[in-house]
Amino acid sequence: MLFTTILKDNSAFLRCYKKGRRVCSDTLCVYFFPNKMPCNRLGITAGKKLGNAVTRNRIKRIIRAACRLSEQDFPIGYDIVFVGRNNIGEKTSKDVLSFIGQRLIKEMNKPFEKRTGNMPKKDQ
Repeated sequence: MLFTTILKDNSAFLRCYKKGRRVCSDTLCVYFFPNKMPCNRLGITAGKKLGNAVTRNRIKRIIRAACRLSEQDFPIGYDIVFVGRNNIGEKTSKDVLSFIGQRLIKEMNKPFEKRTGNMPKKDQ
């Protein structure tokens, strides 16, 4: 992959989960957060609830193939974490690719707003 490196450290995963935005479907959830680097960093997780090691590795291969095909469309400078969900083992890379093209890239191109710890005040 040209513009993408592997996301390995746990702190970067946790930063994406806590501070980043997410886009979800029934088979996939994607978290992303700006990393202020000249490249994207990609992380893929598949929990034990999804099946045995063979199934989890198949899920990771499907996601990795879809990311490789749509890598040029991603905006540069993001940490991206893909989390597999229940029925993703039955899907193909074309299904994941359509999710990336239709929903994820549109959401990533929107301006990123920082979250604050304070809840917005209700109008009284």
